[in-house]
Amino acid sequence: MIGKLLGWLRHRQKPATVPDPLWLSVISALPFLAALSESEQFRLRRLAEGFLAEKEFTAAGELELSDAICVSIAAQGCLPILELGLDYYRGWIGVIVYADEFIIPRSVEDEFGVVHEYQELASGEAWDGGPLLISWRDAQMAGSGYNVVIHEFAHKLDMLNGPANGIPPLPPEMFLSRWQGVLDAAYDDFCARVDAAAGSAQETLFDPYASENPGEFFAVMSEAFFETPTLLHSEYPALYAQFAGFYRQDPASRVFRMAGRQ
Repeated sequence: MIGKLLGWLRHRQKPATVPDPLWLSVISALPFLAALSESEQFRLRRLAEGFLAEKEFTAAGELELSDAICVSIAAQGCLPILELGLDYYRGWIGVIVYADEFIIPRSVEDEFGVVHEYQELASGEAWDGGPLLISWRDAQMAGSGYNVVIHEFAHKLDMLNGPANGIPPLPPEMFLSRWQGVLDAAYDDFCARVDAAAGSAQETLFDPYASENPGEFFAVMSEAFFETPTLLHSEYPALYAQFAGFYRQDPASRVFRMAGRQ
């Protein structure tokens, strides 16, 4: 099921305009989008409209898909490519939105060659060359450091040059060795923090799921980069600098600019 607006969008050769009231309601509900400058919001809107025209949204799990849901996902998902361009989301079409968390069948082969099958509860999933899956219930938690939409779209960027391993396609001015070294150091440090927290009542500053592997670390820290940039900058300044180089954005400066307005 699709909203009336989105059905109209996809039957035009050129992206149509998302109505002002709908766009403003989406932006105002998400602090990290409200913090964008006027020119940034304008460019994000154009990217989101182009994204909506290119991709196909499908509802699952008894969700009634609305224009507001699709525009919200498009706006959040296009934030990472604000300075990169829509071509970074090439090679896939589908966005499947579930009402809540969903089950994904998994299989893993152990060291003896035995395949173990199991089911995993997920709030999001990005498939290489395939659709992107999102739990709308989880997507509505955006704004306080947890952002399943940015997380899964970051995986899509990571997959542009192979399996999700925390190394997206870097621009020519960035050095792979530097990125790898900074990422590995931050990842090792965070894993140590997660291990330390496991034996106490304390919690880590970032989602401990980031310790699963470097690919998940990149996705979780991308959430932090856009939602809680000053925290990421404080804890891992070198990693923040690398992310700023890749995404070509400085979200921390937006936080300071917003503070100056108040």
